[in-house]
Amino acid sequence: MEETFETYGAAVDYISATPKFTTKNSMEDTALFWERLGYPAKKSKILHIAGTNGKGSVCAYLSSVLREAGISCGMFTSPHLVSMRERFVIDGKMVSKDDFLYAFGVVMGEVKRLASSYHPTFFELLFFMAMVLFEKYGVEYVILETGLGGRLDATNVVGEKKLCVITAIGYDHMEYLGETLAQIAGEKAGIMRPGVPVVYPEGREEVNRVMEEYAKRIGAKSFPIEKAAIKEIKIRHKTIDFSLHLHYYDYIGFTVSTSALYQVENASLAASALALLDDGRITVSALQRGIRETVWEGRMEEILPSVYLDGAHNVDGIRAFLETVKQHSCTGRRILLYSTVRDKQYARAADLLAQAGLFDEICLVPLQGDRALPLAKLTDCFGQYTGFERKAFETLDAAFAELLAQKHDGDKVYIVGSLYLAGEVKALLRRFDND
Repeated sequence: MEETFETYGAAVDYISATPKFTTKNSMEDTALFWERLGYPAKKSKILHIAGTNGKGSVCAYLSSVLREAGISCGMFTSPHLVSMRERFVIDGKMVSKDDFLYAFGVVMGEVKRLASSYHPTFFELLFFMAMVLFEKYGVEYVILETGLGGRLDATNVVGEKKLCVITAIGYDHMEYLGETLAQIAGEKAGIMRPGVPVVYPEGREEVNRVMEEYAKRIGAKSFPIEKAAIKEIKIRHKTIDFSLHLHYYDYIGFTVSTSALYQVENASLAASALALLDDGRITVSALQRGIRETVWEGRMEEILPSVYLDGAHNVDGIRAFLETVKQHSCTGRRILLYSTVRDKQYARAADLLAQAGLFDEICLVPLQGDRALPLAKLTDCFGQYTGFERKAFETLDAAFAELLAQKHDGDKVYIVGSLYLAGEVKALLRRFDND
C-alpha cells in the first residue's frame, strides 16, 4: 500500500471507494485493530446508542444537553448528509479538514504496518477515526451511534460504557439482523453491558420482552420509558411542549424545537438517560435548555418556508412522518416529493404514503448512486393508487425547481424517503446559496 494522502479530498475519495456493504471483518479482528491503535479515547465515558429509528436524533439531544451543562463531548453519527466531516462533532462543531486528515493518517498508518492482513471496512475506518479525534481533544464524554445492529457492530468493541440507549425497534436491514422484531431487538440489545444502565422506550410486547430478558441475563440495569411517562403533549407551530417523568423527579416540562411528533420520544430517551448519570452538572435547567436548543438536520426540517425535509427511510419512519403531517394545518395543497433506495420496503412505504389521503400531488425522482430505486420502479409502486396527481422527474434539480415554481401561498411541500435524498436536497440548496 503505497498511497500517500496529503489532502482532505484524497482521504475522502479513498474512504468513499472502500466498499460500504461488503462482508465485514470479524469482531475479533476489529477488536485486535482497536487494540493496536491503543484503545483511543479509553479515558472518555462512553454513551452507546442503538435502535432502528431515532438514533441520530437521540445523539444530538445528548450532545446538546452536555454542552449546556459545560461538559466536553464528542459525537460519532451516520450517515452524513453532505460532508463526511458531519459524522465527527466535538462540542457541537464539525471537525476541521485538517483534523479529519490527521485522524485518517493515524488509522491508515496502522493499516500499512499490518501489510494487507487487515483493512477496516468503510464504517470501521470512520469509527476508528472518530475515536482518534476524541482522544486528541480529550473529551469527557463520547456519544457513539451504532452503524448497523449492535451486537456485531464495530462500535461494540468498546468495552467499558457509562450508559446505553436503545431507540424504537422496527423492521429494517432484515437481511443482516433477522426477520422478526424479536431477532432485530436481540441484535440491538447486544450493546448492553453488566451493571450499565440501559434506557429504551416501552414498545411492542415482543421487543419489551427481549430487552427485559437480555438485561436480566447479563445484569444490566434496565430503565424502560413507559408511555405514561410522557404526557401533556402540546403541538405548536414550530415547537412541541410536553411533560416527562424523570427517574428522580416528578413531571418536568420540556420543549423540542421541531414540529416532528416523533422527536418527543427521542428527546425523552436522551433526557431520561442523562438524568441517570448522577452528574451534578446536568441540572434540570441544562436538560431543558439542551433539549430546546437541539437542531438535527433532515428530520422534519423546514428548509424553506413551508418546505419540509424528513429522512424517514423505513416503514416505521414513514408512519411517524405521516403522524406529523396530520398535525400540520394546511390551507392549500399538500405536495410530496419521494425517493428511496432499492433495499428498503419501498412497496409498503408507497402504500402507506398513497393511502394516507394527505397529499394532493406525489412527485417521484430517482436518487443518485448504485443503490437507487429506478424511476420506473418508483412510478410502478404508485401506479395502482388514485386520489392524487402523480408526476415523475428524471433529476432532483428539475423536480425541486418545478415544486418551488408551482407552490402557492398556503401549500406545503414535503420531501421524504431517504437520508440520501435529504443529503442531495441539502447539497442542492447549498449550490443555490452559492450562486
